[in-house]
Amino acid sequence: MLVEASWSFGDRMLYLTSPNLRGEDVTELQTHLSRLGFDCGRVDGIFGPLTARAVSDFQSNAGMSADGICSATTAMGILRLGSQSGSGPGIATLRETENVLAAERGFHRVVIGQFGGFSGIARLVSRALREQHDVVMLVDEPEVSSHSRAANHFAADAYLGLEGHGEAECTIAYYQVPGFTSVRGEALATKVAEELSRTLPGLSVSAVGMRLPILRETKMPAVLCSLGPFQEVVDHAPEVAGALSRAFGEWQSTARPD
Repeated sequence: MLVEASWSFGDRMLYLTSPNLRGEDVTELQTHLSRLGFDCGRVDGIFGPLTARAVSDFQSNAGMSADGICSATTAMGILRLGSQSGSGPGIATLRETENVLAAERGFHRVVIGQFGGFSGIARLVSRALREQHDVVMLVDEPEVSSHSRAANHFAADAYLGLEGHGEAECTIAYYQVPGFTSVRGEALATKVAEELSRTLPGLSVSAVGMRLPILRETKMPAVLCSLGPFQEVVDHAPEVAGALSRAFGEWQSTARPD
């Protein structure tokens, strides 16, 4: 993560390669392109094919050689045009909002992942969601990439991650970077925080926008629940699982069209 954060936009040439280039500079590039109306997909800090195509589209519109490579010249052009166009939500955020309005009736494929110690809670949530007619996959692996791969291959409608720590606070994280917020992820995180707060009023619970790898690399609304203190959460496993299940149900019902 420190290497990714070390680059500022314009410091290096950005282009499509394998593995994909990642970093803060890619996030800034995607944010600028999105605000200018060039669709690079999700603002995730990963220079993939959609970002390369958006760069190429910008270059064509700007009268540059359309090679899909963000060189210093292309970066200067993007910044110059961006300074004239003001700031706005961008096409990625607008599309995310449209997805809320166009959500299908109910969400059927859910991945529940846990990073150690919360397998009991994960199983209880899985059982409750299956009773609500959801199809659920459980992922019990320490590596973030295993969770994101499983959720993406499963074509899940939502991902819920669980991890524990010793501090007396619970953080429910959803994906957010400057210029982009996962609208549906934020809605789910808010529901989870509300239900946990009502169920266990002694816990400090907050929903927070973050750029964690598991939230960035999953292609569906995703939240990561960092719950603590660990032993207290485990001692109240049925109540915690019930709160998470109710939050999913409420989130699904509010996402349905009228």
